Amino acid sequence: MPDSDELNPTPPGPSAPASPADAAANGSGLLARLRAHPRATMIAGGTLALVLFGGIAVAAGSAVGAPVAASAPSATPTPTPTPTPTQTARPAPGAVPAASIVRSCSVADLASDPRLGSFQAQVRNATTGAVLYDRGGNTASRAASVLKVLTSAAALEVLGPDYRATTTVVKGAEPGSVVLVGGGDITLSRTPSGDESAYAGAAHLDDLAAQVEAAWAADPANPPLTKLILDSSMFGGAEWQPSWDSKELWDGYMPPITALQVDGDRDNPYNNTSTRSEDPIGRAGEAFAAELGGVSIERGTAPAGAAQLGAVQSQPVSTLVQQTLIVSDNAIAEMLARLVAVESGAGNGFESIQAGVLQGLAAYGIDTTGIVIVDGSGLSDDNAVPPNYLTQLFTKINAREGNLGALFDGLPVAGQSGSLSYSDRFTGDSAVADGAVFAKTGWIDTGYTLSGVIHAADGTPLTFAIYALDDVDDSAKTAIDALTAGFYSCGDSLSNQ
Repeated sequence: MPDSDELNPTPPGPSAPASPADAAANGSGLLARLRAHPRATMIAGGTLALVLFGGIAVAAGSAVGAPVAASAPSATPTPTPTPTPTQTARPAPGAVPAASIVRSCSVADLASDPRLGSFQAQVRNATTGAVLYDRGGNTASRAASVLKVLTSAAALEVLGPDYRATTTVVKGAEPGSVVLVGGGDITLSRTPSGDESAYAGAAHLDDLAAQVEAAWAADPANPPLTKLILDSSMFGGAEWQPSWDSKELWDGYMPPITALQVDGDRDNPYNNTSTRSEDPIGRAGEAFAAELGGVSIERGTAPAGAAQLGAVQSQPVSTLVQQTLIVSDNAIAEMLARLVAVESGAGNGFESIQAGVLQGLAAYGIDTTGIVIVDGSGLSDDNAVPPNYLTQLFTKINAREGNLGALFDGLPVAGQSGSLSYSDRFTGDSAVADGAVFAKTGWIDTGYTLSGVIHAADGTPLTFAIYALDDVDDSAKTAIDALTAGFYSCGDSLSNQ
C-alpha cells in the first residue's frame, strides 16, 4: 500500500517575496512599455492598475511589517491556540409513545341473542381496570345468586376467615333441664359422626349429646335429665323473607332462616336439593332429644351465666364461603348474611342484612351506591346490584386481596367444577372456554346471571358480569355461556361496538 504522501504529494513551497525596490522597478518598466504601445493601454489598463496597486500594497506591507535593521533579535511569536470547537449537546429523543391497542374483536352477534332478554353486561381488563365492554353496567338490577359473592366478601371481612359458628348446651334454670342454644350454624347435622351430610365437615348432634351426657354425669348432684329447651333467639324477626316464593321451600332450595336447625332443614340430609320443613327448630329439637333419650321439648332461652355442658363448631367461614358458592347453597348464604348483621351490630333480622353486608363491603373501597340487599342468597327480586360493582369486586377477588382468595377458590370453573360443570353449561362451541372461566352462576324465575373472572385466550385476565333478565327461560344459560366464550376469545381486543 502506498503511503499517504504518494497519494497526496506536497506542493512546492512559495517563492521569496520581492523587495520594495524590485516591486517599484517592475511597475515603472511596465508603465514604459504601455506607453510605447498605446493600443495596449486600453486593453491592459485594468491589469496595470491592479499590478501597480498590488506592488505598492506589497511594498507598503513589507515596509510596515519588516524588522528594523541591527535591532535586537525578535521574540519567537506565541502561536495562537486553536480554539476547541463548542459541542452542542443533542436533545435526548422523546419517549416512543406506546402503541394503542386496536380493539376490533366484536361480540355484537352473541350479545344480540334474544334469549338474553333484557340484557346488561360489563367487562374489564383486570390488570388495568379499563372497561372494555359495557351495556347498562351502571344500572342496579337483580343479580340472582351472584349476590352470594357480596355476602361472602362481607363475611370474610366482618367475621373473618377463621370464624366458626358455635352450638352450645347449657344448664337450664329448672332442675333436670338443659338448653340447646343455636349459634346460627345451619350446617349442624343429625347424621352420625363420621357420616358426611350434604355439608362436608359439619358438626354432629351425637357428638354434642355425648359431651352433655358426660358433663351431666360428672356432677352427682344433678337429677336425671328430663327436659330439653330450644333457644333460637340469636336470629330474630321473620323466618321467611316476604319476597320469596314459598315453592322454594317445597322444591328444596331454601329453608326458613333460624339460628337453630340441622342439615339446612332438609328432609334428606345427604342431598343438596331436598324438601324443607316449616319448622326447622322443631326438627333440630327432636333430633337432639332422640340422642339424649326420653326428654320433653319446649321453647325458651338460656339463663344468663348458665354453665356450659358441651359445644360443637361449624367449619370456618373460609370453608363455608366455598360451600355456598360452588353449588349455590342458599341456606349457608343466609346463615352468613345473618351472622354478618349480628356481628356488625346492625341487628339480627332480614331488615338488618343490608346495613351489615354494606358495612363489610366498605372495606374494599368500591362505591356501593344503588346496591339493595334484602337477603343473603339473591333469591329475592328486590335485590339490586350494578354489573359495574361486580367487575370491580372481582378485580380484587382475582388479585386475592385481603381474605378474598378464599372466595376465588370457591368459584365454579367452566367444564370442571360446581354449577359450571353441569351438563347444560359451556357445551358445543362454548367449551373453548372450559377451565378458563371462574364464575358464580345465578338463577331465579325472572333472570339468569353469571359473573366472575376469565383467563382470556390472549392471557389477559378479564372480570365480567352478564345479566339476562325478565322474559327469559332456561335457554338463557346457553346464550350467556356463548357470550362469555366470546369474551374469552377476544381478550384485550374486545370491542365495545
